[in-house]
This record gives sequence, structure tokens and C-alpha cells, in this order.
Amino acid sequence: MKRASLAGLVLVATAAVAGALLAPRILLAGWLAAWWWALGLMLGAFVNGWMSRLTGGRWGEPVQAAALAARRALPWLLLALLPLAVAHRWLYPWADPASGWLRDIARPGFLRAWLSPGFFIARLVVYALAWWWITQPASLLHKARAAASLILHVLLTSLAAVDLLMSLVPGWFSTAFGLVVLSAQALSGAALAVLWTPGAPGEATHRPVEPDVPVSRDLGNLLLMWVMTAAYLAFMQFLIIWSENLPREIAWYVPRLQTGWAGVGLALVIVQLVLPFLALLMRGIKDQPHRLVRVAMLLLAATALDSAWTVLPSVDPHTLHGWWLFPLLFAGAALLMLVPARKSRAAYAPSEGELQHAG
Repeated sequence: MKRASLAGLVLVATAAVAGALLAPRILLAGWLAAWWWALGLMLGAFVNGWMSRLTGGRWGEPVQAAALAARRALPWLLLALLPLAVAHRWLYPWADPASGWLRDIARPGFLRAWLSPGFFIARLVVYALAWWWITQPASLLHKARAAASLILHVLLTSLAAVDLLMSLVPGWFSTAFGLVVLSAQALSGAALAVLWTPGAPGEATHRPVEPDVPVSRDLGNLLLMWVMTAAYLAFMQFLIIWSENLPREIAWYVPRLQTGWAGVGLALVIVQLVLPFLALLMRGIKDQPHRLVRVAMLLLAATALDSAWTVLPSVDPHTLHGWWLFPLLFAGAALLMLVPARKSRAAYAPSEGELQHAG
């Protein structure tokens, strides 16, 4: 584990040094994409954990275990937000007074105030404090706390997506964007929970599992639900914007559909929708944890690609530096995110006493 964590740090450091020398703005974009994906793993795991606390069921055990394990990476996730706060002037067009992004905006006064550097950094602090509070282990114990955390997550993380991702194209707006991003996070969190399925490779099984209804089937159905939800929301956003065909509305899709990124979009349709959807329709895959893990790993890779597809074309759709910077940053983030989580594998199902003590 220490070697893997060290390898993650080396990858991130290598990418940071090389990117700072060759393409500092693309480095920041890659940092944002990799950080957002890693943060989404943790928040998505807690979303499913809160849902399991509110609804009940044995499937909540691996989901809550995954959430608690992923939270081990929260300190470095919050620390990794600092470079974005400090260097946001080099990444976001609205932070450059000479960019002229306020032209043709209906309410420039509101946007000028909302996207002022001081208010932007203040909101980042609020988001960080909120993420720290809602991911406390106690939020997985009490239904009232779980409900409050889920509501706060939807509100604040949607705003964070607008501030950190949507504002990369400051003239573009979508009321569905927050839901699209949140559903992708929940999908990645569910995929992470599959790694805690009883009987999965490397996982301990401390609870008996009924042979007729394995818990992996519930998790497979959970994955299927999020696959369909994320695909539906993303498609409806695209369909509405495509139907309107307004210059300001299509500003987000043009660099993704009229450049080489169109191939990435097609790949996402295949690996994040078609293949997992077909696989998760088969009970033989959902009832076999080692097979379901393969689907989950595919979805984890797909959500990482989706994060890159969300960020880089908004910054520079033609650069070639992202093709070597992004893999390094995402590999480093994966090692730093997943390796600390493995330390809690022995505690497969957290007891209420442990949650109370932790809370």
C-alpha cells in the first residue's frame, strides 16, 4: 500500500512538473478533472450510503463500507483544492478582465458579482466545509442526518459543479448540468461499492449470504439504475440544447462534437452505457461478484474519461498535451484514492458502535 501511494505521488509530481513547464493551463485543467473524479468517488459512495440508510436492505453494508473507506482520502482531496483556488485566474476565462466574456450576457451585473475572485474562493471554502460535515461517519447512522446530508449534497455540489466545471465556458448555461454531474458521481460511487461485495476478489466475507438472493445482485441493480439515470439525464440535456440550436446554448457541445473529442464522446456512449447496460441485464453477471467487479472497473474507467471529457474541451479542445497529462494525473489520483481505502477492507460491515464512536 505504501509503495502504491508513493507511486501515486510520483505520478502526480511528474505530471505537475512537466505540465508546469510545457502547458500550465492544461495542467490545471487536468488537475481539476482528476480531482473532480476522485471527489466524485467519495461523494457518490456517500450518496448510495445515505440512500441505503433511508431505505434499508443488506446492500447497504458494502455501500456504507465503501463510503467510510473512501473518506480516508478526504484530507488530500480538500488539500488538492488549494491549487485551483490559488491559480484559478489562469484557468477560468471570467477571471481575466480582458477576455470580454460578459458580452451578450443578459445579466452581467449578477455574473460579475457571482464570479468575482473573492466570492469564488469563499464559496470553495463553504463547499469544502460542507463536504467535510456531510461525510462524517455519523451521517450513515441516523436517518435524519442522512436525509439532511443528501439534501445539502445535492444543493451545494450542484453549485460547485457550476462554479468549477460549467464556468469554464462562462457564456453557457444548463439547468440539468448539476443533475448530470451528480448522477455520474453516484454511478462511480456505486461502482466503488461493488468492490466491497461479499465474495469479490480480495474481500472478506463476515456475514452469511443467502444463496438465492446474493447481495451482489442488489448492487448490480443499483449500478444498472445509475447507468440508465446518468445516460438519460445527459441525453435529455443534449436533446434540448440540440433542438434549440442557439449559439450560446451549443457553445459547450461544439468543441466536443466538431473536434477529435467526438470520438471520445462515442467511446463514452459505449463504455458508460451500452456495454454495462447489456452486462447488467444478465443475472449471471450480477449474481457472480467477480464478474460484477469487472463491470464496476469498466465504469470507474468510464467515469474518469467522462470527467476528462467534461473539462478539457472547455479549456482547449485542440491541445495534445492533455493526452499525456491526463493519464498521469488520473493514475496518480486513482492510487491515492483507492489505496488508502483498501486499509478498511477487513472491516467489511461497520457496526453501529463504530459509527457512533467515529461520529
